[in-house]
Amino acid sequence: MPVTSEITRVVGRVRGERPGPTLIVVGGIHGNEPGGVIAARRVLARIDAERIPIRGELLCLAGNVGALREKKRYLARDLNRLWTPDRVGLLPANGSPTNGSGDPEATEQRELSAAIEEALANARGEAYLVDLHTTSAEGIPFALIGDTLRHREFASHFPLPVILGLEEQVDGILVEHMTHRGCVTLVVEGGQHQNPVSWEHLEAVLWLALAAAGNATAEAIADHHRHYAQLERARGSLPRVMEVTFRHPVGPADQFRMMPGFANIARVRRHQLLARDRRGEIRAPSDGMVFLPLYQPQGDDGFFLGRGVSGLRMQASAVARRLRLDRLLPLLPGVRRDPERRDRLDVDTEIARLYPMDVFHLFGYRKVRQRGAHLEVARRPHDPE
Repeated sequence: MPVTSEITRVVGRVRGERPGPTLIVVGGIHGNEPGGVIAARRVLARIDAERIPIRGELLCLAGNVGALREKKRYLARDLNRLWTPDRVGLLPANGSPTNGSGDPEATEQRELSAAIEEALANARGEAYLVDLHTTSAEGIPFALIGDTLRHREFASHFPLPVILGLEEQVDGILVEHMTHRGCVTLVVEGGQHQNPVSWEHLEAVLWLALAAAGNATAEAIADHHRHYAQLERARGSLPRVMEVTFRHPVGPADQFRMMPGFANIARVRRHQLLARDRRGEIRAPSDGMVFLPLYQPQGDDGFFLGRGVSGLRMQASAVARRLRLDRLLPLLPGVRRDPERRDRLDVDTEIARLYPMDVFHLFGYRKVRQRGAHLEVARRPHDPE
């Protein structure tokens, strides 16, 4: 079921007679990743053929239609880096531009935003957004979430490795914007771009997402258990939860070349050679995991490094958040809560050296940006305050 030039923004939709959640699925926000659109088409066709009852609405959208037709990650700019508050602010409610921009991704963003906003306006229950991707490296399916309790709960319905903190390493991604719009979000990387098994993984994810969101019952999905088992087998012995500790950004001038043979999640040893660029060798600073190694010409993330997160630490984090212990963070020397945004802290860098970042990660504060002599430490909304 190839993606062809006939692809349109709305891949398909099913609106049930009974009210319920709205599940928005976006595939192909990177045009060299057709698997999400292929998986959505398969699920929509089967829902229609088997007359599977749906509550609420399932809406499947193609992300970057022009880039999908050209089979390129993007045409001018990465569409999954454009969802910053300033740029989204230029898109009024009807999705029309106010800045006169005519570049291809500006048009794509305008149309995709309008389709999403229409679905949210017509929602008859809670809204979910699942963003489907594939990777340039071979490997297994895994999930990325913003570290909130709502996102953790949704992700728990999928037997995938879950990576925390990767979304927060880059700015302007769609799911961060949609979280601020009130959606529960999930990103899934299904495997290598052109591997049909990756498309099968993404299809399995969509069937589980329909049940997890409440659009359909597991009993109504004839092989729900098979889809679950398929994803569980793919995870193998990898940790259930991991977190990102480092991002290696790259640009065209870096002449970055990842060493061959790394999967999209791979264990690495301290001092292991990971890549080379114009400055020389790039080696792992410690034992751990490497995520999303870059094996394609377009992209600005060379790789990410991370580690496993224990179940005990996840439980402690959940308890601390439900008790709202993050209210005590501004009592730490050098830490101040932003008066305009309750989910953002200002940290003096001179004093911040005294605290391990795990103190902030415990409460989901994983987006760290340098602002002069201070750190801006932010988390996604929707945790108790």
